[in-house]
Amino acid sequence: MPVPLAPYPTTPAPYSPTTNGGQSQLVCSGCRIVLMYPIGATSVCCAVCKAVTAVPPPGTEMAQLVCGGCHTLLMYIRGATSVQCSCCHTVNLALEANQVAHVNCGNCKMLLMYQYGARSVKCAVCSHVTSIGASASTIEQKLST
Repeated sequence: MPVPLAPYPTTPAPYSPTTNGGQSQLVCSGCRIVLMYPIGATSVCCAVCKAVTAVPPPGTEMAQLVCGGCHTLLMYIRGATSVQCSCCHTVNLALEANQVAHVNCGNCKMLLMYQYGARSVKCAVCSHVTSIGASASTIEQKLST
């Protein structure tokens, strides 16, 4: 009787500089499984999907965002302006906390995030376009770091 294969992890493990007997680990850019690699390697080829994932240099500060297309957690080097999802290929805008503002949708009241300084934002839930600063009922909050 064949043995079923274990499914891929549902929650990707973040980049970790943790060493394990001269090895470290990162998440595959293709299939999102955890890859082990020897310290000093510059890239890792996944045995499952054959994707080549670049190893961040030691001391690199990483950040995370959720893909707007498929809701996959993405990791990227802090300071990048955009991040392409390896699952759905959506290009996501990577903003720092001081570049992002929030407003409630003028129709469904869903909390929306937008680039600070934008004049309007379209709700992904109900498709309503909310003007920023147009009325007293629209509350804008600037996030601070």
